[in-house]
Amino acid sequence: MSMKNKVADRMSLLRTESAFQILARANALEAQGKSVVHLEIGQPDFRTPQHIIEAACQAMNEGKTGYTPTPGIPHLRQEIARYCHTYKNVETCEEEIVVVPGGKPVMFYTMLMLVQPGDEVIYPNPGFPIYESLIRFCGAKPVPMPLLEKNNFSVDLEQLKRDINDKTKLIVINNPGNPTGGVIPKEDIAAIADMIRGKGIYVLSDEIYDRIYFSEKPLSIAALPGMKDWTIILDGFSKSYAMTGWRLGYGVMNKELAEHMTMLMVNSASCAASITQWAALQALSGPQDAVTEMVQAFRQRRDYLVAALNTISGVNCALPGGAFYAFPNISSFGIPAEEFATRLLDEAGVAAGWGTAFGGFGEGFLRFSYANSLENLRIAVERMEKFCKGLR
Repeated sequence: MSMKNKVADRMSLLRTESAFQILARANALEAQGKSVVHLEIGQPDFRTPQHIIEAACQAMNEGKTGYTPTPGIPHLRQEIARYCHTYKNVETCEEEIVVVPGGKPVMFYTMLMLVQPGDEVIYPNPGFPIYESLIRFCGAKPVPMPLLEKNNFSVDLEQLKRDINDKTKLIVINNPGNPTGGVIPKEDIAAIADMIRGKGIYVLSDEIYDRIYFSEKPLSIAALPGMKDWTIILDGFSKSYAMTGWRLGYGVMNKELAEHMTMLMVNSASCAASITQWAALQALSGPQDAVTEMVQAFRQRRDYLVAALNTISGVNCALPGGAFYAFPNISSFGIPAEEFATRLLDEAGVAAGWGTAFGGFGEGFLRFSYANSLENLRIAVERMEKFCKGLR
């Protein structure tokens, strides 16, 4: 009997992230001596700020290396509450906050505690691929919320209104969005709230990029009247503080849901790493200069990359309002996005994501992460231009 026959059927419902597949392929090509510009992985290329690193070292030296309360160190949760007040205009307290090892557990736990077979979950498409993966894993029906270029990758409110029904249990919002970099206008967030207020529909508001924006500040739907108790905010430290490998995130929700999420933590991870939590406390309470400087660098890179891509014949790229992704339209070449990205890597040495890795509505697009140096972005554009000329 093969091992395949011994795993639970639900394992077939899970999907992976293509960015890590692309990274592995790019690394293999580099091992063979090929030059590759990495624009596939969504992680800042900056070092974790030194004061955060020193806080982790101090915690270790002081012996703060044991278990913590399952929902997180009280001081950290109190600081997260202050952070939410300052940056999200959301009033909360430590009893409504659960600290977890990364942002994905908030997605997973939210689905597990709210979603059942027969429910419908509306999710952004193109969007982070784990949303749809977890919806299917929980036995619910994924209902795509198209984020189209013609709408500046924001929500089609009329379509959303048609998709909401008695089976809708949860709506996922990612603002700013991955992979498009789109920011949902405040009036659209308010319109979504008006659609679902009082209907018993929850919102998972993925705000992991909400410090990385270039014009309009993203609005948390939890800040709107009547929405806080029906919203689970997902946030963390990976993007804003360049702490991807530290693996720390948190959820903000009403107290009853926080107790359920804590129970899921008890049964899975016990608690997040103590050292990382003490480092995160310093990230929130310490100087924020590094965040500001990083966002300024991303703005400069965004402005260069989008302008440069738009000079390439056959390529059109909208100006993203946040995160650190560009989502160029390459549909004019008549080549499926996955094939285009594969050839771009193999033939030109530029590693990028393909739009359909983020959902069917991503066909005809690539995702470039501009979390790389301006020098490397220039090299990538030069290679991209040469590659595109060869396709004509």
